[in-house]
Amino acid sequence: MKIGFVGLGIMGESMCENIIKKHDDKVYVFDFVKEKVEKLAALGGVACKSSLEVAQSADVFISMVPRSEHSRAVYTEILPALKAGKLCIDMSTIDPSVSVEISEMVKKTGAEFIDAPVVKSKPAAIAGKLGIYVGGSEAAYEAAKPILSYMGENIIRLGDNGKGLVMKICHNALVSQIQNGVNETSTLAAANGIDILTYAKAISYGGAGNWYLDSKKDVLAKEDYTTAFSVENEHKDVHICLKLAEECGVKMPGEENAVRVYDKALEMGLGKEDFCATIKVVRGE
Repeated sequence: MKIGFVGLGIMGESMCENIIKKHDDKVYVFDFVKEKVEKLAALGGVACKSSLEVAQSADVFISMVPRSEHSRAVYTEILPALKAGKLCIDMSTIDPSVSVEISEMVKKTGAEFIDAPVVKSKPAAIAGKLGIYVGGSEAAYEAAKPILSYMGENIIRLGDNGKGLVMKICHNALVSQIQNGVNETSTLAAANGIDILTYAKAISYGGAGNWYLDSKKDVLAKEDYTTAFSVENEHKDVHICLKLAEECGVKMPGEENAVRVYDKALEMGLGKEDFCATIKVVRGE
């Protein structure tokens, strides 16, 4: 079984690297950044010049691109190469409604399609320990699972096409609210002489313990905002969340506040920094 991978960004690069290391057949790769393609080719991937070339060569086509318009463009381009027996896996975080549109377009060719967005960030992508949320048919999920297992260790099917993305958006929205709580309360603690590491230790003794704080306390203490997951990517996700909530008639005042924080972070020029840099918004830096 030949696999293709398009989109070699911060996450996609490491996800594809794990496939190359663990899969016993060819892995075709493409990205618009030539250096990224060359890096994966040096590790054993087969360099391609377009998404269409990848799709023509592969039995399983995987995409990991930034936004809805990018996913739509990729799948529109590769349609001529799709047919019965091929499986498409879009691991991008995009609007669920757009993903459903893409799934319908792909399935008209006879190919299968699932959405399979990931949770956790760069270190988990490197380790092959991502969480993966799947939307699609049971049969497509079962076919994809061995491949997804190259990249993640916690894989769950949430329902039909688009439902993996719904869960991903819910997950990232919750993280944004937990993050904002950490930002605000740790800043209040600091104003009273309690440093971030002491704050984190004390939080761990009670019911407010959380994975976000456990994973970010050290970089927050060092004020190291090296990007594992960017402000601009989470900004995209929280806005998708409010759009989805509006479509469903659900009120989310807590998420509206998180969106205001992320809007301000972009205004401050923090878009390329790690998303924990939103603490600068609360600190007024």
